[in-house]
Amino acid sequence: MARTIKVAAIQTAYGDDMAANIARTADFIREAAGQGAQVVLPSELFQGPYFCVAQEERWFATAHPWREHPCVTALAPLAAELGVVLPISIFEREGPHYFNSLVMVDADGSLMGLYRKSHIPDGPGYMEKYYFRPGDTGFKVWDTRFGRLGVGICWDQWYPECARAMALMGAEVLFYPTAIGSEPHDASLDTAAPWRRAMQGHAVSNVIPVVGANRTGFEPWPGYPGGGQTFYGSSFISDHRGDLVAEFGRGEEGVLTAEFDLDFLQTHRAAWGFFRDRRTDLYGALAGARPAP
Repeated sequence: MARTIKVAAIQTAYGDDMAANIARTADFIREAAGQGAQVVLPSELFQGPYFCVAQEERWFATAHPWREHPCVTALAPLAAELGVVLPISIFEREGPHYFNSLVMVDADGSLMGLYRKSHIPDGPGYMEKYYFRPGDTGFKVWDTRFGRLGVGICWDQWYPECARAMALMGAEVLFYPTAIGSEPHDASLDTAAPWRRAMQGHAVSNVIPVVGANRTGFEPWPGYPGGGQTFYGSSFISDHRGDLVAEFGRGEEGVLTAEFDLDFLQTHRAAWGFFRDRRTDLYGALAGARPAP
């Protein structure tokens, strides 16, 4: 019997109340599980509004140690109840350090470990370097009940080396929780299509399904251009060819699901030869380093 996996992405809007946001996410997780999903991906930092639009020290109080984070303590039991795997994005505090992190919860509710976002953006509307240290965990994959999963967080999604590293570690599906939308310095700049295309490229180059979950809706901020930030949704699930097999528009809320045959994908990945024909002996030379002997 073929190994299959059914994945889901949540797209919704979030407000200031963490407990309400967790409850909202839990409702969508139940909905996805009811549709047969085995792995359910909420969007990035769903604990509250996307606060990195400005540098305000009050937000540091919303970070927690990862094992004690309210999102984790509330949703890990739900994972066990429903028998689903949950990649949970959090604002993490470790002593004096703060990270944009993700906790992988297996289908029995156990905490499998932590990934800390590797690439930290810093620009208008996305001032993350004020809040987060660069991740120190390295890229991670997890052997969950339903498959070997890799997760990058938002800005990681633009980097092909992140996807390739996880694929080389044996990931069978890649997940990217995201919070991205309007650009305050340029109202005409819309990155929704390139955002998708970048991850569709990861799917093609690694012969692997990709799941992207973004928030949607308008989040007001005093003094912000236009009065606040609009998130463009556009969450999707891509197959190994980069074709979209499920997608939301900009303002929809709900869950997307898709099922994949992992045995077929393993064979298809081998047949393409992308990993067979990697020339690691040349990469250093191409970068200007001394060629390998």
